[in-house]
Amino acid sequence: MTEYELKQVIQIVKDTHPRPIEVTRTQAAQMLNKSRKTIQTMIDRGVLKLNENGMIPITEIDKLAYAKAA
Repeated sequence: MTEYELKQVIQIVKDTHPRPIEVTRTQAAQMLNKSRKTIQTMIDRGVLKLNENGMIPITEIDKLAYAKAA
């Protein structure tokens, strides 16, 4: 993830204040600048985990965003 993309993720999080504790696949795709299909593939492969509500915890988004920035 480039610095520009990371700034986009941060801006999306700021724009959705207060910060959500979980997001949909579509929201995750927007936050990570990926397609919804890619997000589903990441879920299927265990890269992203779903919670008991079938949603993606924001902590999963954070892990990916910060890992890509490093």
